[in-house]
Amino acid sequence: MTENPAFPPPDEPEGTDERTAAVLPFPLKKDTTPSAAPVAGEAKPGEWEAELPDTDDPEADALTEGAPVDPPREAYPPSVSEWMEAKDKARMPVLPDWVKLPDQRTAVRKWAVRHYSAVIGYHAVRLPCIYTPKVLWYSPRGAWRWSAAIGRWVFDAEGKSLRLASVANEDAAEYLKLSRQRNDRVRLRGIVAAIASLIGLAAALTLYVMAPSWLLLLVVATLTTTLGAVGAPADRPLIDLAKVTFRKRKLSSDIVIRAHDAAGLTTKDQSIAFPRPIGRDGDGWRVVVDLPYGKTFEDAVKAHARLASGMDIAPTQLFLDKDETSGRRVSYWIADRDPLAVPSGKTPLLGATRVDFWKPFPWGVDERGNPVMATMLWLSLLVGAVPRQGKTFSARTIALAAALDPYVRLYVFDGKASPDWRKFTKVAHRIGFGIVPKNGFDPVVHLLTSLRELKADVEDRYHRLSELPLHICPEGKLTPEISRDKKLNMPLTLFVVDEVQEYLTHPEHGKEILSLLVYLARVAPAVGVSVMTSTQKPDDKACPSELRDQHQARFALRVGAYQVSDVILGAGSYSEGLDASKLLKSHKGVGLLKGMSDDSGIVRTYLADGRDAERILTRAAALREAEGTLTGDAAGEAPAPDVSATILDDVAAVLGKGEAKVWSETIVDRLADLRPETYGPWAELDAKPKAEALTAALKPFGVATDQIGRRIDGKTVNKRGIKREDLAAAITQRNEKRAAG
Repeated sequence: MTENPAFPPPDEPEGTDERTAAVLPFPLKKDTTPSAAPVAGEAKPGEWEAELPDTDDPEADALTEGAPVDPPREAYPPSVSEWMEAKDKARMPVLPDWVKLPDQRTAVRKWAVRHYSAVIGYHAVRLPCIYTPKVLWYSPRGAWRWSAAIGRWVFDAEGKSLRLASVANEDAAEYLKLSRQRNDRVRLRGIVAAIASLIGLAAALTLYVMAPSWLLLLVVATLTTTLGAVGAPADRPLIDLAKVTFRKRKLSSDIVIRAHDAAGLTTKDQSIAFPRPIGRDGDGWRVVVDLPYGKTFEDAVKAHARLASGMDIAPTQLFLDKDETSGRRVSYWIADRDPLAVPSGKTPLLGATRVDFWKPFPWGVDERGNPVMATMLWLSLLVGAVPRQGKTFSARTIALAAALDPYVRLYVFDGKASPDWRKFTKVAHRIGFGIVPKNGFDPVVHLLTSLRELKADVEDRYHRLSELPLHICPEGKLTPEISRDKKLNMPLTLFVVDEVQEYLTHPEHGKEILSLLVYLARVAPAVGVSVMTSTQKPDDKACPSELRDQHQARFALRVGAYQVSDVILGAGSYSEGLDASKLLKSHKGVGLLKGMSDDSGIVRTYLADGRDAERILTRAAALREAEGTLTGDAAGEAPAPDVSATILDDVAAVLGKGEAKVWSETIVDRLADLRPETYGPWAELDAKPKAEALTAALKPFGVATDQIGRRIDGKTVNKRGIKREDLAAAITQRNEKRAAG
């Protein structure tokens, strides 16, 4: 398990090379086979390099001259290189990770101490109040059973049925033979029993007279406990179990073959083959099979439920992995119990001082218990599920990670106005709850204003990134240094909308909100602005496909049908074996993740309840105050004025009679005189930013700004401006829409 540089563990100082592993008694891997883990000291593909002494010593040169040196892997032909890479992947590790890695050895040791101390404590509490009365109650019955068993042995009771059978058959010879055998046995056993009784009685008297009291008590306790164990009923054991025993059986090849026969994955001429032996792998079994020729991994996915039935396990215990080496090879991991019903535990963010949002951060664990690292860079995320399956908590964990990076700007809007997101008022640049206006504040208008503000910021980022010098922005893309430069003002931004369907179905502003969200989800991630939306209604009416399809990453928790799962994860996901409708009610916080990385998989998201979220956000607010990055609503700063409702009328009002074309900077100066409280900040800008501010405000209405020439001191000066006819057309179109609506 490697260190995550984006998230240093709370118990270790930054800069350490290893992080604390999950506290489990064995290593857990996401790889399809346990052999995929690299062996310590093994060269990785593409990293072979011949190391020769770098010296001017002639003798050393003579020693190395002509010596055979393994060439780097790139020097081999492609077929040979691929063959060697395949061999490397198939090589079994010499030692398991929990033996090789110090952090996993520590984890195993901690687990052993915790486990056995709990077992000892469990029995120590029950010894005086439960176990001792049981022993005293069952010991007389045990003494009777013991004496009865000795009596049956002495008098040869086991041969009685044979003697009775010979009498019933009237076989006198056999009966006489058995009788003589019984007499001999009873005589010998009687002597042995008598001698044992005398020795036992003598030993008991000796102990009673000569032994110290502690030894006498020990003997009495041992004898009483033994008699109690013998006398205990079979359905009521003397000692309670300190841990739950799960159903676990040895998986054999016969069971696996039977399962494939039941699933219809074998033919009359050919059954499955086992390229490697069945073996234990963590909390389950690893099985790799070759299906008959013509059968594929997709066939095994379709037969998932029948395979589980053939193995006599629940479908949630069977996991299928595709093998890259063959289309008919399938790797199964059969868990001893349903791993998805086991909570993943508290989020590690509780122990984090800060997070680097440029790097992956912990979001949960997979079905094997391996950490799942999430990233929101360059993508948008859609989260969908039925109510009360952990959808909001899963999305909130990502937002909490963003909050712990003081250089990430947060926008948070919650359509259902629940308490889940309330504490984000401490850090969010813009935040709103519900759709109902209250105390003169309309959250829907606030969302709309924030979306317009962010859209203008995204457009501005594209222009500014293309104009930055190469030594600051080498490839025209956002970098960590640029995002943390307060002067440039282009921080990483996370726009979160929970229950997005509430805003999209708003009768007045729903269409514009949809248009802006589609634009941001499609265009904004490339300049560091990520969008995360969540919904419990992913249908075309509540959350149209034109928005869903813009999300590069999808996360589906439990849903009602496979069609809904396909809507969230994307068309064709069901045929890939991704079906969130198979998740159970007990799988809270568990979902299928697709698109965040090359692999699709199961994520059991970490839990951060209300108190945990408040602790994290309090720490995040203090961190932002220290860095000077607390802005917007969290800092009490009012949002920029929304001029969209009046901009057309205001511009028309400042145009003089007969002015067909006017420069943008002139219009801005006039607007500042007309309404200084709204347009005053624009007038304080330089000439070019003035024109850009007016252009961004008029662009949604279709009013373009073109080069307009004017004669000044005998020279023609060209600057951006607007035409009266374009403004008049925009006003007419707006009025017609209002009349129609």
